[in-house]
This record gives sequence, C-alpha cells and structure tokens, in this order.
Amino acid sequence: MLSSQKSFGRLGRLGRWAATHRRAVVLAWVGLALSLGVLAPRAEHALSGGGWQADGSESVDARGLIDRHFDGQGSYALVAVVNSQTEDSEFPATVARVERLLRSDPAVASVRTARPGGPVAVVSGGAGAGTADMVSAAGRLRDRLEQAAGPGVEVSLTGSAGVWSEFNEQNKAAMLRSEVMSWPVTFAVLAVAFGSLAAAGIPLLLAILGLVATAGGLWIGAQFTGITIWAMNFALMFALAVGIDYALFVVVRFRAALRKGLQPVDAVAETMDTAGKAVLVSGVAVLASLATVMVVPSQPFRTSALGIVLAVGFVLAASLTLLPALLARLGSRIDRFALPWAGAVQHRSEAFARWGRLIWRRPVLTGGLAVAVLVPLASIGLSLHTAMPTVGVLPADTSARAGYEQLQEAFGAGAPAELQVLAPRTESPRVLAALEDSRDVTVAAPPERSGRFVLTRARPVSDASDVVERVRSTLPEGALVGGAAAEAHDLERALDSRLPLVYGLIVVVGFALLLLVVRAPVAAAVAVLMNLLATAAAFGVAKLVFEDGHGESLLGFSSQGFVDAWAPIFFFALIFALAMDYTVFLLSSAKAALERSGSPRDGVVEGLANSGRVINAAGAVMVVVFFTFGLSGPLAPKEMGVILGVAVLLDTLLVRLLLLPAVLRLLGPAAWWTPRLARYERPNASITARTPSAPLNAGGHSSVRS
Repeated sequence: MLSSQKSFGRLGRLGRWAATHRRAVVLAWVGLALSLGVLAPRAEHALSGGGWQADGSESVDARGLIDRHFDGQGSYALVAVVNSQTEDSEFPATVARVERLLRSDPAVASVRTARPGGPVAVVSGGAGAGTADMVSAAGRLRDRLEQAAGPGVEVSLTGSAGVWSEFNEQNKAAMLRSEVMSWPVTFAVLAVAFGSLAAAGIPLLLAILGLVATAGGLWIGAQFTGITIWAMNFALMFALAVGIDYALFVVVRFRAALRKGLQPVDAVAETMDTAGKAVLVSGVAVLASLATVMVVPSQPFRTSALGIVLAVGFVLAASLTLLPALLARLGSRIDRFALPWAGAVQHRSEAFARWGRLIWRRPVLTGGLAVAVLVPLASIGLSLHTAMPTVGVLPADTSARAGYEQLQEAFGAGAPAELQVLAPRTESPRVLAALEDSRDVTVAAPPERSGRFVLTRARPVSDASDVVERVRSTLPEGALVGGAAAEAHDLERALDSRLPLVYGLIVVVGFALLLLVVRAPVAAAVAVLMNLLATAAAFGVAKLVFEDGHGESLLGFSSQGFVDAWAPIFFFALIFALAMDYTVFLLSSAKAALERSGSPRDGVVEGLANSGRVINAAGAVMVVVFFTFGLSGPLAPKEMGVILGVAVLLDTLLVRLLLLPAVLRLLGPAAWWTPRLARYERPNASITARTPSAPLNAGGHSSVRS
C-alpha cells in the first residue's frame, strides 16, 4: 500500500496523531464515558419537569408574591378535585383523607378546601417549593390521592403542576417507545447505507457515547441550576442524528482513501483533512444555531438547547479524535461482515454525476420542480398559528384532564384558566370595579387580603387569545395579573418577541460559516436562502397536518387548531442546523471540483457526484429516526418527529439535489465570485481538498470556464 507524503492541515495532523496514539485516545474516551456514565442514571431524577414560563414576566412576578403572601396558592398549587355521585359519608371521608395526604407532603405549604355545592370539593395544596418540586410532588401524590377515594368517589389531581407532571410522564413513555423502535430500524438502515455491520455500528457507538456523556453532564449541571427533562429527550435524538451524519461523511471518505492504496494512518490523515473539516464546520453550525435559542427567557428552552449542545459537542469531539483512532485500528476491516451491497455508498457516484449533467442542461425545469413544491408550502407556513398546548393533548383517562373537566363542570368553562389579580390594598376598589365591568371575565370569589396585598380571582368567559391583555389594560398601575393562563400568554409573547433576534442570529451565523467554507458570498447567500425556503416549507406541512388536521386519523391524534408555541423558534433552529450539514458537504465538494478544473459545470456535476449519495444516505437514516419519534402517542413528540422528518426530506430531495445545484448553474461564474479580501490562500480555513486554486484574473474573479 502507498504512504502519503503530503502535508496536512491542522485537522489532518490531529487525525494522524489520533491514529498513531489510538490507545491513549481510546483510554481517554473510555475514562470520560465511565466517569460521566456513573452519573447518567441519576440524571432523570435530577432534571426538572416544570419551568414553562417567561422568566421575569408579570405573571411569574405575580405568582411569587401570591405564593409568599397567600400560602402558596399561586398557579403551581396542587389542585385535587373530589367528585362523587352522592353526598353520603364516603364523600366527606374522602375529602378528609385528601387533605391529610396533601398536608403530609413537604412541598405543600397549606391546604384549602372549596365546596361550590353538590358532591364536589376542590382541595388545594399551596406551593411550598419551586415549580420543579411541585411537579415532582404531583407525580408522587397522584396515585395515592386516587387510591384515597372511597366507593363511588373519584379524586383527580390537576392544576399546572398536575398537568405538567402527566404531560412529562406521557412524553417520557412515548420517547422510550420510540427509542426501542428507532435503534434496530436505524441499525438496519445504516447497514444498508454502509454495506457492512462493522461500519454500521460506528454511528451508534458515537451516539451512545454522546448520550451517556451528556446525561452525566446534565446531572452535574442540575446541581447548580434547573435543567428540564426535555434536555435528555432532545439530546438522545440529536446524538443519533449527528452521529450518523458525521460518521457517514468520514467513513465514506476513509474508504475512498483506502481504495487509492493509502496506508490506514495516511488514509485517516487525508480523510480528516477533508471530511473532518466538513464535520467541524457542520458541528460548529449546529452548536451556534442551538446556542441562539438560549436568548429565550425560559429555562426549558435554554436547557433543552444546552442538552443538544452537550450531545453534539461530545459527538463532534469523538468524531474528530476517537473516530480516527478507530478507523486506523480497523483499516480494511471497516468492511468486515460485509453485506451483498457492500460499498454501495461510495465517495463518487456516477449516477449522481449524470444527475448533475441533467441539471446543468435543464436548470429551469429541474429547479422549477422544486420551486413548485417548496414555494406553495412555504406560503402556507407563513400563516402558521401557534399557542401553548392545552390539557387536550393528554389522553382522556388521565387524572389531570379528568380533574380539569370536572372543574369546568363545577365552576364553569373558565375555571381552570382562572386569572389571579394581585394589587396593593389601596387599589382594591378600582381592581374590583374594573373586573366587574369587564366583558371578558367574571369575579370568582370575594377578594382575599394579606398584609399590604389583595388577591382577586377572575374567570374568563370568552376564548379570545387577548383576554389577558385586555384585562391588564383596564387595571390600575401596580396590579399584576397571574395564573396559569396568564403565564402561558406571557410565554407566548416572550417567544414572539425573541423570534426576529433568534432567526437573525441563526441566519447570520450560518452565512458566516458558509462564507468561511467556500469564500464565495453569493453561493453562501443562495444556500442560506434555500435553507430558509426549506424551513418555511416544513412549517407549511406543520400547519396542514397539526393545525388544520389533515392526516390526523392516519397519525393518530386530534388537532388543537394550532401548532405548539415553541415550534417556530426551536424547530427553526433545529432544522437550520441540520440543513447546514448537507449544505457544507455539497458546497465544499463543489468548490473543490471548481478549484481543480476552473469550470462551474464541473463544480455542479462533481459536487453532486461526490456528495449526492452520502447526502441521500444520511438524509434517509435521519428521516427514519425522526419518523419513529413521530409515531409516538402524545402530540409533542409527534410534532417534533414529523416536522423534523419532513424538513430533512424536503431539504435532501428538493433543495440539495435539485434547487441549489440548479440555482448555481443559472448563476454560473457569478455564484463563485470571491471578494478581494478573501482571495488570498487560506489552506487551513477551507474544508475543500488541498488543491491549487484557480488563478485570479485582474478583475478579482476566479478564472473559471462556463
């Protein structure tokens, strides 16, 4: 076999070092996995189930004051609804048992009982702890409260803490089912893609390593701040997704280097000098996109992003160090346990070269086909309606939903969405008058006084989305509106207000990274616009399916009439980050071909030939992974799986393999124009192959042939 004498950039040298010091590299990763893996089983119990609020908002401030001055009767009080068909002795006995159970829990500060009339009682356990602890308390008390019911009596635990507790438990069970389904299916698809069982196991190894390390890291983080349980769910999905992408990119290039006759260590160095740079830029793009979500003033958003950042960070680090060590050790044994289709995913595909030549000849036709699908879907996505999920996402037999409906029957439809208006005592008459004059709410009970504050409860009588704002506009200065409905409203407003900032940061960072890759601002801008179009199209599908309800019987859900409010920010960041993987790989391959020949035609054709099959294989695996999560029972993971799966499908089939190459063809040499400041040779910044650049003419353009 040949030995390469070529000099490599930093990543190539890092790959060679890992390959020649593989024992030390493997031992270091084993040590890290074991040290964090010991903590991983504890992560689930340390993570938070609450916190879905806009930190620093009026409603959160109101809850804090209500809990402090009114015995914890804010929005996270535990609400046990005792319902009976008759008022025999079992009913009061059950109420007494419920009161004792609530008093016995350390998270409960006080117990109050309200009886609106008839065999119904509402027993409230005041919040004596933070939101996460109250959600945990709801989880440990629910079954005991249900068992406390006497014959003919039903006890249901609801309220914000009860709803979030069951919401998290339902989604956790669904995610576990999806995991059980996804791993064997994913391995089967990887075996088809890689052509050997040995190679197919590499992405799963990276994913497991990233997940174990992330779980331990999250446990450590939870000792210092609240971290949502959703951080683990997202970490699992993305550890698998990027592990597949990065391993596929690297292994395909490594196989190509071996076929050139290079020794395994030299093949690793060459692989990491090219594909390794693509992996690095893609990883940085994912990390940067997710980091922008942390500007949202809500703990679950910030810490969900943290979970993905940790998972991607660990997988990225392993891809750049552990993976080269493993490949050098395996060498030609990478094809061990080869299947009949071994080698199906090659570095270069003549089929995709023919496809590239077709696009070059018919760019308007091929690009027009993609536009005909993407633009109508994107226009639909622009009218997407969002809101915070309701109790309707829970199954009808859950305790929180049953209690919610019983509250409505006993107190009226607006009872579960009760507004809590806190004001200084001096403003009590004006607050009461404003609420009594309002056409949006009715006063639920006489005002309560404690110290210098007065608390007035009001129940909405309309479903208008701006009830909270209209009530606030009528109240005197100094009055605060809280309650579960107000907190949901304030979180929606916070998400809407941060939307332009998050989108802007993601787009700017994506453009900057692509510019670093290709040093061609036009091509980078076009790629970013394509990402935006594909993302908008995915939101169009989200509106058709989850808002309008098309296909709800097929997917097994009932539409809420809107998409969950976190979708526009969180899913945009996730979709854009995933799209960057394929964008980087396609553009870097095209730029490398352009620099070798100076021909934009070769850039498009060879770019597709060298990346098309890999992009297709990686996209197919990720679509399978995401759609297995889309088969989950509850709505939240179903939305996540379907929207992300559709986004990857649209991006790989219509954008990377149709629209982007067609637009590059139509732009011709202008797509690859390089500004004067970027024209000097930067061998360590580009992720393309280390080949001489085409000469620059006096006008500052590359000397490219059409």
